Formats: sequence, C-alpha cells, structure tokens
Amino acid sequence: MTQKPYTVDELISAKAIAARVEALAKEISTHFADTDKLIVVGLLRGSFILIADLVRKLDLPVEVDFMEASSYGNATESSREVRILQDLRGEIGNRDVLVVEDIVDTGYTLKHVLEILSTRHPRRMEVCALLNKPSRRGTDVQAKWIGFDIPDKFVVGYGIDYAQRNRNLSHIGTVRFTE
Repeated sequence: MTQKPYTVDELISAKAIAARVEALAKEISTHFADTDKLIVVGLLRGSFILIADLVRKLDLPVEVDFMEASSYGNATESSREVRILQDLRGEIGNRDVLVVEDIVDTGYTLKHVLEILSTRHPRRMEVCALLNKPSRRGTDVQAKWIGFDIPDKFVVGYGIDYAQRNRNLSHIGTVRFTE
C-alpha cells in the first residue's frame, strides 16, 4: 500500500496528556483501592505509551499484560473484522482487570476484546481509554474512564499510528492528507 502524503497538526498537547493521565490514575486508584492486585491489560500496539505512563502513576499493586487485536491494518477506517494477534499470558479469573485502550472509535475492537475477556470470569473489569470518538460509535461499548473526547478526525501520536508511523509523537495530532 502506498501512503498518501500527509501532515500532522497538534490536537492535544503532551502537557495536557500528562495532566489527564495523572488525573485518570487517581480516579482508577480510588476505584480499585480494595484490590490485592490490579491486572492492567493493554491493547497493543497503540496503548503501550499510555500503559507505561498510567501504571507508574497508579497507587496500587499492578501486573501488566497485553493483547493485540486489529481491525485497521494500515487503513484509516476500521474493517469491523477484529483479529486477535496476541492473547494474554496470565490468568484473569476472579481478578480485578483494567483494560487500557488507546482510542475507542467504532467500538468493535473493544467490544470483541471485552466479550473474550468476560468469558474468563474476572472479578471486576473496567476500561480506560485515552481517546473517545463518540460520533463514530457503531456498537454499544463504553469506557469508564476517558482521557479526551475528540472529533471524527484520524489521529496519531502517543502510541497511535498511521501505517506504523508517528507512534513516537509526544502529543496527539490530526492527520491532514495533502494530496
């Protein structure tokens, strides 16, 4: 696939992200204050930077695990066909679980992942997403904690990519195709 030329315009600054992640960590720590250990499940690849920043701010004992699910490939639109590319290594049965997602767009990937994880009978399972695009929702799925609601724009940065590029940006930017 040939990439179209594009530029990235800042949407959410690195400073705003850091402040919001800290606030989310406080809310999550309060919610799960009675846990013996919180299993933080990151959905790869987009959540890896958020996971790193978030778990360092949690005032809880944590274990980190990852799943990789895909419905985009190198496209800018969800295919709605969710594939699990990597499953959890650990057990979540009767455990407290926090699923961390980079962005809830159509919601199909998150819904599919939550359905799979719920069959493993966690004690409690909640979702934290950095970004939320409510205007694009195609299924009924909600995150308990949301960093930012964003408009219907294709975004990159802070772990989120376009064709494996721009994950390393410290901010969230919108992709503007120049062709």
